Amino acid sequence: MNPQETLELIKQRHSSRVPFDENRPVDPAILDDILQAATWAPTAHNMQNFQIVMVRDKAVLTRLSELESATSPVFVQENYRQLSFTEDEWKAKGTGLLASQFPAAWQSEAAQSGQLHEPPAPLGEQIRRGPVLMVLLYDPSQRAPASTGDFLGIMSLGCVLENMWLMATAYGLAFHIISPLANQPLADQIKQILGVPDNLDITLSIRLGYPASPEKPRLRVRRQLAAFTSVNSTQIS
Repeated sequence: MNPQETLELIKQRHSSRVPFDENRPVDPAILDDILQAATWAPTAHNMQNFQIVMVRDKAVLTRLSELESATSPVFVQENYRQLSFTEDEWKAKGTGLLASQFPAAWQSEAAQSGQLHEPPAPLGEQIRRGPVLMVLLYDPSQRAPASTGDFLGIMSLGCVLENMWLMATAYGLAFHIISPLANQPLADQIKQILGVPDNLDITLSIRLGYPASPEKPRLRVRRQLAAFTSVNSTQIS
């Protein structure tokens, strides 16, 4: 793979929020390659302080899908601050998200003020229909040496995630991070179902599979290089 092909693969990486084809399994050899990509990620002090549970059993996925998750008002409020309400605004900003990607309630005055309270809802079809759910675990008691708050260890998990994501993209697999599965009390319920020891925390979970129907092209934005780079000083022109 030449440098431009590598850059193109990086650009193709994206979150797939569409339903997955529950009748199309992921080849175990592909899953092995994704896990190999994880283990070769750079980690602080080469600690490799993570474990991955690959949930593939339909009965377990169904059980997980029945668990309920609540979206916190704080999350919705802080999410609101990242929204752009037109494509032109989004392109100009180059960061954040487009409001139309979210429910109307998340774009409301109640959301903006942190007063939106939604009832818990089952995780549902997203989990049940995915052929694979990867649960990334981490031991917070085993920090990287002299790393306050284990900043280096958390950064390492990001490297692990990116390696897996790029390998999945190279295979044409859809990849979607589901962060609420790390929230309490949901995380403890998931740990009980999966038999996760007390010393390990769920950091995030990933849906992996093939879209049930072709994904529609959608706008994606990034900042221009001049917006965040400088030479020889911190002054950005």
